[in-house]
Amino acid sequence: MFAVGGRKPPGPRVARGAAWRDARYVALDFETTGLDYATDHIVSYGVVPIEHARVFVGAARHQLVRPPTQPSRRSQTVHLLRPVDLVDAPDRATAALDLRAALAGRFVLAWFAQVEVAFLRGLYGGSERWWGRRVIDVRDLAIAVDRAPPAARRERGYALGATAKRYGIPVADPHNALDDALVTAQLFLVLVGKLPGRAPPTARDLARLSFPS
Repeated sequence: MFAVGGRKPPGPRVARGAAWRDARYVALDFETTGLDYATDHIVSYGVVPIEHARVFVGAARHQLVRPPTQPSRRSQTVHLLRPVDLVDAPDRATAALDLRAALAGRFVLAWFAQVEVAFLRGLYGGSERWWGRRVIDVRDLAIAVDRAPPAARRERGYALGATAKRYGIPVADPHNALDDALVTAQLFLVLVGKLPGRAPPTARDLARLSFPS
């Protein structure tokens, strides 16, 4: 997969040592034709901005994306997007321009962020390390809050819907990119307040939980 979306979005600017509340975030979810990062493509994305520890639902956005190849039948059973639903959607390059604007200057929140990082690299290029400094895996925050032994972690699994249910966050439309991004945003605000430690973490602390290198 090669970069199709132009330049990488500019990274967030936040004073070193500033508490996480001082940074700007955007929760992101992709729905795709599959999980083979070399051959599969994005069919929709949802973005939900967060500022001053508040979710800005009115500024959230859901965008369909027309892939260069049709979604597989198996992927359609997950995200329920048929080829006919995508025929009038913008292509990858056009959709990537709008997504770039939504990500600019913000830390990116994702659930199981390796997926989003892989497809972001396909859109904009950049190394995993470059994106790792800007992406926070909210699933890893849930694991850090639990402080459970490995066997308990494996049993729990940390699926987005199941974790949201544990914390009382409603899931209206699973595998809809916007709803998944909204759930991720709400979980972030709940979990960051439960992390162990006396001092409030910085946004960079949260990113290092996901990509320690």
